[in-house]
Amino acid sequence: MAERPDQPTPTADNDTPWKNALEHHFPEFLAFYFPTAYAQIDWSRGYQFLDKELAQVVQDAEVGKRFVDKLVCVHRLDGAEDWVYIHIEIQGGHDSAFPKRMFTYNCRIFQRYDRPVASLAVLADDSPNWRPGAFGWDLFGCRLVLEYPLVKLLDYAPRLEALLEDPNPFALVTAAHLLTRQTRGDAERRYAAKWRLAQLLYERDWDRQRIIDLFAVIDWMMRLPAELETKLWQELTTLECNKTMPYVTSVERIGYQRGHLEGHEEGRQMEASALVQRQLRRRFGSLSSEIAERIADLPLERSEDLGEALLDFTAVADLEAWLRQH
Repeated sequence: MAERPDQPTPTADNDTPWKNALEHHFPEFLAFYFPTAYAQIDWSRGYQFLDKELAQVVQDAEVGKRFVDKLVCVHRLDGAEDWVYIHIEIQGGHDSAFPKRMFTYNCRIFQRYDRPVASLAVLADDSPNWRPGAFGWDLFGCRLVLEYPLVKLLDYAPRLEALLEDPNPFALVTAAHLLTRQTRGDAERRYAAKWRLAQLLYERDWDRQRIIDLFAVIDWMMRLPAELETKLWQELTTLECNKTMPYVTSVERIGYQRGHLEGHEEGRQMEASALVQRQLRRRFGSLSSEIAERIADLPLERSEDLGEALLDFTAVADLEAWLRQH
């Protein structure tokens, strides 16, 4: 499998793993990137994503190179309005049309709902000086301008080590973005960085959904050559085995998604290997790292054979004998 590009080409809205991370952890997203907005929201009253409504409002607008755009209904702490709207753009590349799009979306949302709209932007591009924080005009004494808060991921570079210690999940997402840039053209350094980030996910004892969401973003950003990708998945499988997690492992679930969404034989092999290891843990308890690695190294056909053979195993010795023969 050829090495994939560092940053995948953005496709339609929400086709990136940023979507799930933002949706599942929206308060943390605002707390990390836009703390002023976070502090003014009444979180006890909940919030609602309006994907279909946003699509209807902006259906004929230019798409641009975005990773995500979102519309969220929230309630203010001061009670000045029953509800208000937050429009969020995560922009993946330099786009001269971006500020106009922010202006257009804000106006259309206000026109549709007749409610205040806050537009917020996260810039994930590589241009240090590109900071489009406003759009408008001043004509014959008539002035109309939209100024919106924006966050530049590059600005977090001096705080990389602090990001790795920060408990907010989007600190880790930001660190992954920065490490992706730093390791371009150096597969071994990228492997080490990606493995470090993966370990941090588990060290914090987050729940399964959070681990899946955040690793999906990290995996999407930090592309590796095939041999290092395989090595990483083997290490992840062993890590989860040692954790003896009492649920279907997140590695297995992500492997399933990768295998079927990307259509790679490698993904199917990862899925089969993780499934076999889960079945063995249920039968015999935790597995040694050596056995887990040997199972992870099995080709797809042998993993499937083991899945059938293990039904007849009565002890770990039966598993060890099967592995010696295969």
